[in-house]
Amino acid sequence: MTAPDTPSTATATELDQLCINTLRTLAIDMVQKAESGHPGTPMGAAPTAYCLWQRYLNYDPHAPAWPNRDRFVLSPGHACALLYGLLFLCDVQPGSGDDAPGSVGKPVTLDEIKSFRQLGSRCTGHPEHGWTTGVETTTGPLGQGVATSVGMAIAEAWLAATYNRPGFSLFDHKVYALASDGDMMEGVSAEAASLAGHLQLANLCWIYDSNHISIEGATGITFTEDVGARFEAYGWRVLHVQDANAIEQLSACLNTFVTEPSLPTLIVVQSHIGYGAPHKQDTKEAHGEALGEEEVRLAKEFYDWDPDAKFLVPDAVPTHFQAQFGQRGADAHAAWKTLFKKYQAQYPDLALQIAHMQAGTLPEGWDAALPSFEANAKGVSTRDAAGKVLNAIAKQVPWVLGGAADLAPSTKTTLSFDLAGVFEPGLLADSGEPAKADARGYAGRNFHFGIREHAMCAAVSGMALAGLRPFGAGFLIFTDYARGAMRLAAMMGLPVNYVWTHDSIALGEDGPTHQPIEQLASLRAMPGMVVLRPADANETVEAWRIAMQTTDCPTSLVLSRQALPTLDRTQYASATGVAQGAYVLADCEGGRPDVLLLATGSEVALCITAFEQLKKDGVRARVVSMPSWELFERQDAAYQESVLPDAVQARVSVEAGSGLGWERYVGRHGAILDMHSFGMSAPGKDVMAHFGFDAAHVVRAAQEQLHRHTAKS
Repeated sequence: MTAPDTPSTATATELDQLCINTLRTLAIDMVQKAESGHPGTPMGAAPTAYCLWQRYLNYDPHAPAWPNRDRFVLSPGHACALLYGLLFLCDVQPGSGDDAPGSVGKPVTLDEIKSFRQLGSRCTGHPEHGWTTGVETTTGPLGQGVATSVGMAIAEAWLAATYNRPGFSLFDHKVYALASDGDMMEGVSAEAASLAGHLQLANLCWIYDSNHISIEGATGITFTEDVGARFEAYGWRVLHVQDANAIEQLSACLNTFVTEPSLPTLIVVQSHIGYGAPHKQDTKEAHGEALGEEEVRLAKEFYDWDPDAKFLVPDAVPTHFQAQFGQRGADAHAAWKTLFKKYQAQYPDLALQIAHMQAGTLPEGWDAALPSFEANAKGVSTRDAAGKVLNAIAKQVPWVLGGAADLAPSTKTTLSFDLAGVFEPGLLADSGEPAKADARGYAGRNFHFGIREHAMCAAVSGMALAGLRPFGAGFLIFTDYARGAMRLAAMMGLPVNYVWTHDSIALGEDGPTHQPIEQLASLRAMPGMVVLRPADANETVEAWRIAMQTTDCPTSLVLSRQALPTLDRTQYASATGVAQGAYVLADCEGGRPDVLLLATGSEVALCITAFEQLKKDGVRARVVSMPSWELFERQDAAYQESVLPDAVQARVSVEAGSGLGWERYVGRHGAILDMHSFGMSAPGKDVMAHFGFDAAHVVRAAQEQLHRHTAKS
């Protein structure tokens, strides 16, 4: 449909304004029809988004998984009506053929726009990666989008430094994020901005839509700092646009970012929330509710729009987007594909690595050099074992990279410096020289995230979205500081590997502030998170094998600080049982057991000791190692019955943390040896003994279970 007042020979400026007002009115109509949503920010920020997409974003709308596309992140997810309008008007469609890997979700159509926020719509209340084509990352909780964009920028810098060669700039894309006042208030954005400034990520641009309104009212009631000065202190270049409608000023700022790369760039754009709505502009009422029919009419009249038209898209608008945004992206993508074919011929091994990343696959023989640990009563901590396994994997999979939140010496997650170097500013990605294996610079694979757990987890999500296989590490207790980013990684199904050490009260002297209690249960409660708490070094090998083969969700490896006995696998079952989540580790000879002992991690060794004592006492016991409840629940009923036979009701679970959930496996009347309080400061062995985590208590609980169930029968 063509708007009656649209001239057939419109000027470029008139077409610009027509596109901007189409974005505004689509957002208004979406929210009004749904009677739910946030119209104000799309109305105010439409010129900003339009200018960026139409003039600068290199993005082929028919190949949204093209690896060298520019990224656009809408961090204030409540303003998603603006993004959906862009995706629709720009005709963003799932890719096919070589462009299919990573291209997920279904496209935004006009019918989807009309069903905004309704059941099954691709236009959800906040953008969801994997559900809607063109949504680069799931956003909603403020600060997450901008923080994730830092990981995307890190990924581009690493890819460029690692794979670009003279005459072959395969990776030179930019990362843009639209941010709100709320994003700037959240702590995670401060962590991420500080990290980006330190790393001098010149490929990163945040556009701060400063409309001075939040849900409670004017931001002046809580937020009076000089944001620009703060970012300058972080090491960012800060530019200003005084009026969002002045797109030529924004264009000049974006041009500076693109043509003068030196530092990450923040562009502060002053806008009016609810722009054009005469009674709701610059008010909190424009933030989180529909304008109302009368205000909608008045706003459309202000835009010189048909006040009675709903979801009006003038023919000239998609045509104009295609002529600039679409054609620019298609041309850039075509040139890239031609370049990549030449690259494949000259650097076939490197091209194969890039192909693996895009497809989410692993190279042949990636696990051939994984270590095997001999039986040893003294054993080794699972964090130490995991460090050896991680380094063996990293040698075979060059895109495995990551780091810790200032805890690498404790989490044992440092990759060999000869192999991996350190990711840091100093080595220019376009230096024209191949990065050496031990180079320090953007080709490094060890990351110092600093004491920024939340930003670390958001950043590794951004890295995973680019096809890398990143890991982030810290103490299990500090997952509390990173929960928001981890939850979104699980929601998106990203293959991020988290390494959480110091997994129980057995860490000892640091005391209850550092001893996790409820954290393990809370990770298990998170949909889409695979938790692996291995019992010894060889279970740790298998846990890492599973983590690397998992491509549709994140994994959390939960590891001990203290040494654990390395079990004799000639006497007990193979650690390959970890793949099923739970397996029979030790069993009585012939016939059905009388009592089941269930445990994870360090407590499995206690159950083995108790098992041997019970055997001497003539008790038929079975030890079940349960490193991953999630994987066990995926097994069929027959396998689950073979491990935990229904006929055996005498059951004991042992885990030095919250017992929440263990009733699923031991039953209502089973014994759960767990923690009911916070820990204490003392040597780890003393703490464990104080709270009853020793073989004697396991034996006693097993005997009580046998007595209870014998009496009942």
